[in-house]
Amino acid sequence: MQHLSIDIETYSSVNLQKAGVYKYAESPDFDILLFGYSVDGGAVHVIDLACGKKIPAEIVDALLDESVTKWAFNAQFERVCLSNYLDTWLSPDSWHCTMVWSATLGLPLSLEGVGAVLGLEKQKLTEGKNLIKYFCVPCAPTKTNGGRTRNLPQHDIEKWEQFKAYNLRDVETEMSIQKKLSRFPVPDFIWDEYHLDQEINDRGIGLDMMLVEQAISIDSISRKNLTQQIQNLTDLDNPNSVA
Repeated sequence: MQHLSIDIETYSSVNLQKAGVYKYAESPDFDILLFGYSVDGGAVHVIDLACGKKIPAEIVDALLDESVTKWAFNAQFERVCLSNYLDTWLSPDSWHCTMVWSATLGLPLSLEGVGAVLGLEKQKLTEGKNLIKYFCVPCAPTKTNGGRTRNLPQHDIEKWEQFKAYNLRDVETEMSIQKKLSRFPVPDFIWDEYHLDQEINDRGIGLDMMLVEQAISIDSISRKNLTQQIQNLTDLDNPNSVA
């Protein structure tokens, strides 16, 4: 095995856009629902983890094997999520990102956008957004849904089958992008920069939290005192107002 193309569908109560992938994947209720993959450009398989299936042992071994190149669109998401799922941190060194490849050529930074621009035969399925909203984020409890806060496969079998087809298509689209862009390979120094970038993000930034907390506290006290002084000087109820 030389290459592994991957796409996953996940659940977490943490808002991905607001919190980022690290906090998203660290949530106690984080889970991987579907694991779609292809080995060396072969047929795409979808592992239904939400319904009790397991990732094959040889695929887990490949994820841990740095001699196997892992591909995904926005690969940081797959790598960080799988690291938390497997409880083993996956080094970025054996990961390549099709989104980065697209970016080097000035293409859109979304799987749907790249597929459209390249005119791929197999493009991302448009119904994905509704399926992700249904299965991947918490839902509002209502009388109709019995007060539940999460939709599971058994709550709509038809939608779940559509979701598996969506996951499979995403892997196919990602592979089609690789094939289409193969004439324009990414220079090695770009991949080196990408891997360094990922390592920096994985490590995070060391902070003196006592300093941070005290700075916030002092700011609150100072702001209150200064606001009172300005109110006394100007007779304005809200001296923060530009008008």
